[in-house]
Amino acid sequence: MKAAKLPVSVLVVIYTPSREVLLIRRADHAEFWQSVTGSLEHEDASLQETAAREVFEETGIQARAADMVDWGIANIYEIYPAWRHRYAPGVTHNTEHVFGLCVPTGTPVRLSAGEHTDWRWLDWQAAADLCFSPSNAEAILLLPRFLPEAV
Repeated sequence: MKAAKLPVSVLVVIYTPSREVLLIRRADHAEFWQSVTGSLEHEDASLQETAAREVFEETGIQARAADMVDWGIANIYEIYPAWRHRYAPGVTHNTEHVFGLCVPTGTPVRLSAGEHTDWRWLDWQAAADLCFSPSNAEAILLLPRFLPEAV
C-alpha cells in the first residue's frame, strides 16, 4: 500500500529573465495548467530540496536546492475532494510553500510522461490567466516583485 501524502507541498514558479513563465498541463485533468508542484516525501525533507526534486521530476530541468528562491509565501488551502484519498484519513487542508526558479530563455523541458502532457512558456500575465489554481495564479502575479526589471 502506498504511503499517505504529507499535507505540505511546494509550488515552484519557473521563469526566465524576460518574465516568461513555464506552465505544464496535468495528465489527469487536461484543462488544468499549473506550475511545478509536489509534496514532501517525508517529514524531515527540506522544502528547497523538495522543490529541486519536483522541478527535475516534472520538467527535467536540473537545479540545486540553493537555486530555489523562497518567496516567503505559505498558502493553506482545502484539498480537492477528488484528491483527498491520497492523504491520511481526515486530512482536508494542505500548506503550500512558494518558490521561484529563474532559468535561461530556451531552457529545454522534458515532461514526466505520467504526470503531464504538454508545456508552454507564456508571458507572466497570460500564464496567471491560464492557471487553474488561484494560489498558483496569485504567485505568478507576484513575479515582478521578485524580478523588478524586465530584461
